[in-house]
Amino acid sequence: MTGSGGARGRRVLSIQSHVVSGCVGNKAAVFPLQLLGFEVDPVNSVQFSNHTGYPVVTGKDQILRSENLKSLMEGLAANHLNKYSHVLTGYIGSESFLNQVSHEISQLKLINPSLLYHCDPVLGDNGLFYVPESLVQVYRDQVLPIADAITPNDFELRQLSGEPCDTLENTLVAIDKLHSMGPKTIVLSSIALNDEGDNDDGNNLTLICSCKLNDGNINRARLDFPRIDAPFTGTGDLFSALFLAWCDICGTSNCGEACERAVSTIHKVLTTTMQHQSEQIPNSHHNGACKGVPPELKLIASKSFIEKGEKLFRTTMLKTL
Repeated sequence: MTGSGGARGRRVLSIQSHVVSGCVGNKAAVFPLQLLGFEVDPVNSVQFSNHTGYPVVTGKDQILRSENLKSLMEGLAANHLNKYSHVLTGYIGSESFLNQVSHEISQLKLINPSLLYHCDPVLGDNGLFYVPESLVQVYRDQVLPIADAITPNDFELRQLSGEPCDTLENTLVAIDKLHSMGPKTIVLSSIALNDEGDNDDGNNLTLICSCKLNDGNINRARLDFPRIDAPFTGTGDLFSALFLAWCDICGTSNCGEACERAVSTIHKVLTTTMQHQSEQIPNSHHNGACKGVPPELKLIASKSFIEKGEKLFRTTMLKTL
């Protein structure tokens, strides 16, 4: 199947963080997109030695500034290299850079009106901000109005909507608020719901996808999947890339199937990563593993799972409020 871009027109501009070693940001997104048939032009918003879960992180002075992004985009434009089918954005750490990103995407949409912008609004997780809180308003005012799809986690949905998101009902209210700001497709990547009967064993997480159709109707679905009780980094970056890819392959109106394939793939990647980690533990002092640091995603070892996109979990439809 082919989606809006077609096999020959799948070209993604991916603006995210970069690490020399490890799999977060563009290092988690580019390889899976390429495996699934997309040409990817990465722009690295920052360049670190490794993710921030390690005891030492260097490269924090290597931050791309708004004028640097403007210069890069001018070079692409001068050589007629700025026609993209998709833009994907992830971690962005400053107001000025995020404002420049929104400006550049608006310009790219003038060049290709069918361009689809997938935004992972990276703000934080587990109750903590990774970026200045002022970015919340920039996302609301500048980014969401031009975004076609967004993939927030539960913390980010709360910040963007102002809703508590502690029940299914008020989570759907929050999603509707974000629809009113612009995005037609909203995927809450994971939440632990507290409604009676929802995840009552504590072992499941829930994804909710909501797709506003051209006729104004909204299709909603939920996907429950098992929680893997271990810390990981880069899973949100990997999910947003896989969701973009499978949305295009399955068709943009079939976001439920795209979620099924993306979540199932991530589950396989995480179980493969844990298997590799358990095999390394006896010799961890020889292989460079750092005690207490989340394991790096094993994307190369998961190549066949990523390409296949086998569905392990299924969505169920939700009623529209």
